[in-house]
Amino acid sequence: MERWGTFELTLRGPEDGNPYQDVAFGADFRHGHRVVHADGFYAGDGVHRVRFMPDREGEWTYTTRSTAPALDAVEGGFTCTPPGPGNHGPVRVAGPHAFRYADGTPYLPFGTTCYHWTHDEDEELEERTLRTLAASPFNKVRMCLLPTRAMNPPRLPFPGTAPGPPRPGRLDTTRFDPAFFAHFERRVRDLRDLGVEADVILFHPYDQGHWGVDDMSRDEDLFLVRHVVARLAAYRNVWWSIANEYDFNTAKTVEDWDRIGQYVQRSDPYQHLRSIHNGTRMYEYERIYDFRTAWTTHQSVQHWDAELAPAWLERVAKPVVIDEIGYEGILGRRWGNLTGRALLRQFWHGMTAGAYVGHGECYPGRDEDDSAWISRGGRLHGEVTSRIAFLRRLWEESPGDVFVYFGDRCHRHRDVPLPEDGGPFGLDLIDTWNMTVTPLPGPPRDGTVRVPLDHRPDLALRIRKAT
Repeated sequence: MERWGTFELTLRGPEDGNPYQDVAFGADFRHGHRVVHADGFYAGDGVHRVRFMPDREGEWTYTTRSTAPALDAVEGGFTCTPPGPGNHGPVRVAGPHAFRYADGTPYLPFGTTCYHWTHDEDEELEERTLRTLAASPFNKVRMCLLPTRAMNPPRLPFPGTAPGPPRPGRLDTTRFDPAFFAHFERRVRDLRDLGVEADVILFHPYDQGHWGVDDMSRDEDLFLVRHVVARLAAYRNVWWSIANEYDFNTAKTVEDWDRIGQYVQRSDPYQHLRSIHNGTRMYEYERIYDFRTAWTTHQSVQHWDAELAPAWLERVAKPVVIDEIGYEGILGRRWGNLTGRALLRQFWHGMTAGAYVGHGECYPGRDEDDSAWISRGGRLHGEVTSRIAFLRRLWEESPGDVFVYFGDRCHRHRDVPLPEDGGPFGLDLIDTWNMTVTPLPGPPRDGTVRVPLDHRPDLALRIRKAT
């Protein structure tokens, strides 16, 4: 088993009654004097599993613990080998502005949104989504666990209807559908193999009482979270988004969301990244969410103006990811009809301000399935994706360089102060839309440089140490 891979132990055990609730199961994994506890889960048909992500090379042993004798005190071990190609471990926060993989490799989140790409029985559409991601610059996908009111998916996390006289459509939240979770986690593994982080959205407010998952009790919420964490946490590419647009959900309070976030923090032995995403409370930053809370690792923000990021970073010293800033597309809603240029400008404003910006696309009707990328994935049709790929290449090849973005203004020239640590410097004029890099005469040493812009918009300056 390679470091940061997924070890899985499968045992046969009780299947009578409700094993999801009646059987406690987990294992203690030991490496030297270190002990890590991982919760197990019931996978259906009498199968109980526990998964573990080893983070140290060498010999590991395990002992199971369970209320069921058939699952208790089972012992074994495995050897953890060095990580394979492309395996850098889970992503961690590395200071107030940065992320790194566990092996120290820098990670720059270039995310996109495909909320329910795993919820239909359309294998070809899902495979097309994976092929699109493989050819894209995106290394993070925001994806929902729960269904919405408008959906009638063949796969649901809970089966059937609840005992008693439920309202129409309400699911049985006392147990889980093994087929749904087996499919969902397979797609998380597919993303892992592409080097894409799965930003799993645990809750959202879009059910509106139809399936009964927006207003579950506290015990039902934590019952779901425990199962999801037990199943998915051993995959190194998982992030936890406690909720999407949490403030649209009138059945839960901020205290409820904090309780769930703290529970995820306690339950996850690998401490994957955790945050929560706002809806309407974007007009005053203080009302977005209090990211000073200990359970949040970074700030997941919805806002239309990336230039505000410095104020958010000053208030809370945690990385800012503007996961929703508006989507390129043709929808009638204001958030779904940005031009490619408008969305690209937000990416550049955010990146030069020290934040990260997420992508989305809404071009329904461009594919035979009439779906929009943010809903079901498929193909990308917009103009901005290639420009984001260009931006990502610039950032990854230029660690430590300074970028100055001039936005949509059409200046004749701009005077730009040079870094105070002294030159000489190399200067490159970047056309962010046409994706060109033009070296400027130099190298200047200190003070201020006049940058010729020739009344063109969408230009940026890269200031690098001259060699």
